Amino acid sequence: MAGGSFGPTGVAKERAEQYQGKVTSYVIIACLVAAIGGAIFGYDIGVSGGVTSMDEFLEEFFKTVYDKKKQAHESNYCKYDDQGLAAFTSSLYLAGLVSTLAASPITRNYGRRASIVCGGISFLVGAALNAGAVNLPMLLAGRILLGVGIGFGNQAVPLYLSEVAPTHLRGGLNMMFQLATTLGIFTANMVNYGTQQLKPWGWRLSLGLAAFPALLMTLGGYLLPETPNSLVERGLTERGRRVLEKLRGTQNVDAELQDMVDASELANSIKHPFRNILQKQHRPQLVMAVCMPMFQILTGINSILFYAPVLFQTMGFGGNASLYSSALTGAVLVLSTLISIALVDKLGRRALLISGGVQMIICQAIVSVILGLKFGDDQELSKGYSIVVVIFICLFVVAFGWSWGPLGWTIPSEIFPLEIRSAGQSITVAVNLLFTFVIAQAFLSMLCAFKFGIFLFFAGWVLVMTVFVCFLLPETKGVPIEEMTLLWKRHWFWKKVLPEAESNNSSV
Repeated sequence: MAGGSFGPTGVAKERAEQYQGKVTSYVIIACLVAAIGGAIFGYDIGVSGGVTSMDEFLEEFFKTVYDKKKQAHESNYCKYDDQGLAAFTSSLYLAGLVSTLAASPITRNYGRRASIVCGGISFLVGAALNAGAVNLPMLLAGRILLGVGIGFGNQAVPLYLSEVAPTHLRGGLNMMFQLATTLGIFTANMVNYGTQQLKPWGWRLSLGLAAFPALLMTLGGYLLPETPNSLVERGLTERGRRVLEKLRGTQNVDAELQDMVDASELANSIKHPFRNILQKQHRPQLVMAVCMPMFQILTGINSILFYAPVLFQTMGFGGNASLYSSALTGAVLVLSTLISIALVDKLGRRALLISGGVQMIICQAIVSVILGLKFGDDQELSKGYSIVVVIFICLFVVAFGWSWGPLGWTIPSEIFPLEIRSAGQSITVAVNLLFTFVIAQAFLSMLCAFKFGIFLFFAGWVLVMTVFVCFLLPETKGVPIEEMTLLWKRHWFWKKVLPEAESNNSSV
């Protein structure tokens, strides 16, 4: 291998100043098409909460919840506490957790496009089953197939975006995935707002329309170029060079291509990437692959996005008002993600994560206090306090949208050396889906048990993750993806964790 590398820890040469190229239309189109995978993820997050608040859907599949909802004496916090209803939402994420592990070898051996296409097809079939469901098993089968699509899409799309994007704009372009996710959530909220008027079949339209972004993702997967990194890793170096030249708009790509070739030599020497990622020299990346997606979910954002209409109805909003409020939070999430795209490669990842964390803690504490003082088991919030609650929930969503929302995906997708990149992304997605499943399944019961304290529970976790970022996450802004290994060797804490031979090379 060309001199200066650090053996099995990845390519760690400082060739970044030799990289050339510009943002081409080829890059923009490729990123836009790939990011549609995020729209599928977001649409499902948004649509499930709205559908589960529709009386016709509940009466069809969850009669006990429907009856409980109509009982005036039922505790506000416990009206929707039903494990079957929670399973409708959470089954998708459990299926995604399993399928993302299967997606890793496909992504590595057959390319990022193959996983994107597999995810799109699975999502198409799942959406059709959900739209035509006549019983609960059919409904859950559709959700499971949607989960398989999520597992493949979330595995491949962030990797695709990180590998296609130029180094200096990787953060912003990678966030196309999160932007598409937020647009999917907002679209689902607006669809639910419209379909609730179409009784008794409006919920079928809401679930069936998930097929539209799935179709775009499937067709896009056929039309996309494969990433140069994946082509080089699979021995197609000349083809990888041609794609890289198109992406960068120049034929002078020798330095960047050489980094890819060096990385692919290491990647192909690793026969068991999941075993390799457990070795001590990859400990910092493994910790981030687990903690970043775990913390992203423990902000509590998915509880709001899954169950926004349910949550607002719990607080005393009427059916129309609750869907309108959830649509507002979806719109706010889209706008805040645009803020993050504009700032992430200027201010850096750490500044956004820390500022977002502080704002989320403040907002959750205020909402919890208002609900604790002004909202009991059998009373409704006054109009004035309801508006205040919606405002602070929106401010919470804004903070998430510019921080942990996009960066929870961006950072793990850019820190792994090529030889363990697909395995690292699989772990990231699996952890994200595991905690998504747990929160989705447990939230309605937690709301019933914790009441207003549910917001303090999540605020405590946001405090933990903000401290984590302050002390343990190095800044990745502007660092070439193939040179990311150098960060850990220079970090005050992680250089103590790495094997001694690795630390001794940190001056290279």
